[in-house]
Amino acid sequence: MVRNSESPPVTDVSRRWRMLLLATTGFTLCFWAWALLAPLGPRLRDDLGLSSFEQSLVVAVPVVVGALGRIPAGALTDRWGARRVFPLVAAVTILPVLYLGHLADSLAEVLAGGFLLGLGGTAFAVGVPFVNAWYPPARRGVALGIFGIGTGGTALSAFTTVQLADAVGRAFPFDLVAGCLAGYAGVAWFLLRDRPGRATAAGTLFSRTALAVRTPATWHLAFLYAVSFGGFVAFSVYLPTYLTRAYELGRSDAALRTAGFVVLAVAMRPVGGWLSDRTHPVPVLTVSYGLVAACALVAAFEAELVPVGTAAFFGMAAGLGAGSGAVFALVARLVPAERVGSVTGVVGAAGGLGGFFPPLVMGAVDSVAHDYTWGFVLLSVTATGAGTLAATAVRRRARATEDALLQQRSR
Repeated sequence: MVRNSESPPVTDVSRRWRMLLLATTGFTLCFWAWALLAPLGPRLRDDLGLSSFEQSLVVAVPVVVGALGRIPAGALTDRWGARRVFPLVAAVTILPVLYLGHLADSLAEVLAGGFLLGLGGTAFAVGVPFVNAWYPPARRGVALGIFGIGTGGTALSAFTTVQLADAVGRAFPFDLVAGCLAGYAGVAWFLLRDRPGRATAAGTLFSRTALAVRTPATWHLAFLYAVSFGGFVAFSVYLPTYLTRAYELGRSDAALRTAGFVVLAVAMRPVGGWLSDRTHPVPVLTVSYGLVAACALVAAFEAELVPVGTAAFFGMAAGLGAGSGAVFALVARLVPAERVGSVTGVVGAAGGLGGFFPPLVMGAVDSVAHDYTWGFVLLSVTATGAGTLAATAVRRRARATEDALLQQRSR
């Protein structure tokens, strides 16, 4: 097994689990906030008179801001530690949540609030280096996979936002999330701790980011994550819209089915990390992308939702979730510990951007052709390319890294 950094010193196992639980909870809450607009997409379309493209833009804006914000968030975490950055991200995200819940009532205002709501998505780049530092290389895949369960915050949003808005009032889901974020920010400030002796990056934010960009493995990892996590984000934000338009489902029904997709993808993320620890991330990635490619082709034909369409979407959820877990198991193998935050920022940004464009493409295709077929065909082609990259260039890079480490140890 490859180890590019020294294992952390032996620590109380229960303390590791506490830190992992705190990080996962914070990630879940920030992602819950990040995904608040997606389930409300159909309602916003009706209330504000939005076109299909404008509706896609509303749900996609938080994604791109959260993606790009991960680059400085990851670099800052390498420097300052998650102990400071995590509570800060949670606290700052409260402001756009309350603004969207109480003040935004036009397209421009919702877009502005969604732009700031993207801050919640940066929590990912804070948590990955934090968890990576607390766990030894042999267990990082599953630990990062468990942390990745925090993406289930999108499922919380899908399950609850529309239902709570209908039952209590439009602002209530936003108030609930704001309260949870405030509570977490306080708890994290007092209880969250970086691992003693963690590797601390030197230099400026710009120099650390530039070094991450120049790290050879970064761009392969970025593309792979753009496909796996980007696909997950794209479906989590656009699937309610797709199901209401393509299959004429009710808003609540579409939101619940989206939540089922998200739950399966989230559950498969630690499975992908565990399989990567047990075998190797490359074959896990190759199989995952192959499954996504095949199921996307099935979905392109818009078969009956039950059972064929549902099976196709669940297959894509499983592949995207396992692939996301495997990518960061590979990060832990290929990237030095002091660069994990910066590289995670770049890779996480690519994943977020990967989720930004598909909803816009699907909305544009529907506006022009009144059909979603080509959107799924493009997903199948892209997933095929990702699987091919993993099986060829990434496999060679992983082997070269392993060989270099073995030679270093034999000296």
